[in-house]
Amino acid sequence: MSPFKPILKSVALALLVVWAVLTGVVLAAERVDINTADADRLDRVLTNVGPARAAAIVEYRRLNGPFRSAEELALVRGIGLKTVEKNRDRIEVGTPRAHRPASASGALPRIVPVTP
Repeated sequence: MSPFKPILKSVALALLVVWAVLTGVVLAAERVDINTADADRLDRVLTNVGPARAAAIVEYRRLNGPFRSAEELALVRGIGLKTVEKNRDRIEVGTPRAHRPASASGALPRIVPVTP
């Protein structure tokens, strides 16, 4: 057995550990603004949020306006407070812009003039 084999294994293991730590730091650092992100980005960044839930977040936001807190994500069907807590370090809540929720039919409300 070569005397370099144990040293080589130790160096390889150390490099693997360093790579795992650095990769974890990079992944944990990625954040997403739940008021502006599209479904693809929500799906990619948030844990336990797949394409269907990400689309549900975007649809909920379209119908109800911007989120005011991360906890409001729990109002989206299929997302609970446990999912919100798992993602707390990844969620940003940008300043909500003035937004009027869409009606259920998606049509604009009809304005009726009032005559005296």
